Amino acid sequence: MFNYLLKSIIPIIFLVIIIYGMFAGRKVYEWFVEGAKEGLKVCYRIFPYLLSMIIAIRIFKEAKLLDLLNSILAPIVGLIGLPKELVPLILIKPLSGSGALGVYTEILKQYGTDTKIGLIASVIMGTTETIFYTITVYFGAVGIKKIRHTLWAAIFADLAAIIMSVTIIGIFLRSS
Repeated sequence: MFNYLLKSIIPIIFLVIIIYGMFAGRKVYEWFVEGAKEGLKVCYRIFPYLLSMIIAIRIFKEAKLLDLLNSILAPIVGLIGLPKELVPLILIKPLSGSGALGVYTEILKQYGTDTKIGLIASVIMGTTETIFYTITVYFGAVGIKKIRHTLWAAIFADLAAIIMSVTIIGIFLRSS
């Protein structure tokens, strides 16, 4: 029963809105058409930003810059106890959620889900953000050109999440 309800939640919400609109005398169809028009305008506005981000990520991967950064950063991340195997995940996550998901999947396949590396990777995936993608899409959608302190605040939040993931998993593994 719960599974059925879970799968049909979107149609139920859709029907509730239509029924409410009909009883309230609202023009539901016209609102839908206006919303679709506005959605297309937003897509049109953010497309160049999104395309440039996708191309930049692809160039970053194909040029093997990820491997280069991994070897440079390995000694630095060792200072906080972060396994060097997680550096690619940390580098790709701010750029691309789908790219990070691919790296994360490979980490879990190679090291397992219940290992220190697998657990830290899982916490990092859940607590960090696709910073550049999010800033590009949302700021681009509303036409903001200067991001001010947003980028630095997001980077520091991700760094705090990474450090805390290493710390919490370390405590968790010592206590079990």
